[in-house]
Amino acid sequence: MRIDTLSTFPHMYDSVMGESIMKRAQASGALDFHAHDLRDWTHDRHRTTDDDPYGGGQGLVMKCEPIFEAYDDIVAQGAAPYTIFLTPCGEPFDQGVATELSEKDRLLFICGHYEGIDERAYTLADKCISLGDYVLTSGELASMVIIDAVVRLIPGVLGDEGSSIDESFYDGLLEYPQYTRPANFRGMEVPSVLLSGDHGKVDAWRRQQSLIRTARLRPDLLESANVSQAERAFLLSLRD
Repeated sequence: MRIDTLSTFPHMYDSVMGESIMKRAQASGALDFHAHDLRDWTHDRHRTTDDDPYGGGQGLVMKCEPIFEAYDDIVAQGAAPYTIFLTPCGEPFDQGVATELSEKDRLLFICGHYEGIDERAYTLADKCISLGDYVLTSGELASMVIIDAVVRLIPGVLGDEGSSIDESFYDGLLEYPQYTRPANFRGMEVPSVLLSGDHGKVDAWRRQQSLIRTARLRPDLLESANVSQAERAFLLSLRD
């Protein structure tokens, strides 16, 4: 997969993309990442990417001209990318969206800053995404979260193909509790089933704990979770 980002602060990506799984994904060839500086498509000596909003008001609005020029040049570098804008007006980001994006060959994230982006630039968008009902300083931060969630779903990136399947939200539930050595720490013991060596019992325990944890912490997820009739009956029993 190739991922491009277009922003006024491309070096914000250096640390995130140069460490851990993102670094390994690039080293293995699974990810081809490019961070573009929007200022490279400006034409004044101050490399201006923003201006005062028409109609007045506070803050500055990102200009559409450099965004369109950058888009044209980036698209010319290969197959047309699936273009994403980060905006509070966008579709809420979740694991389903991450899975959808992981199946694309090329993604382009256009990241806003300041007060917002000239509305005309959104005509380039294939999808607009919001991380949630709060305000960030810039779209770079939001794009890093999405890129991380997407890249880990690319086959081979995590190494163990089961790693992403066991994680929270894969089937609509929160992940079960995890433990490692020592088996007893300050009187807190690891559940005995995990020490039994019986993989069937372990799997059943983990599934049950996912159901319990989701019901307790995120009951809203259960409406659309992949849950059997027997498991729904178990969830109902928890209310008694």
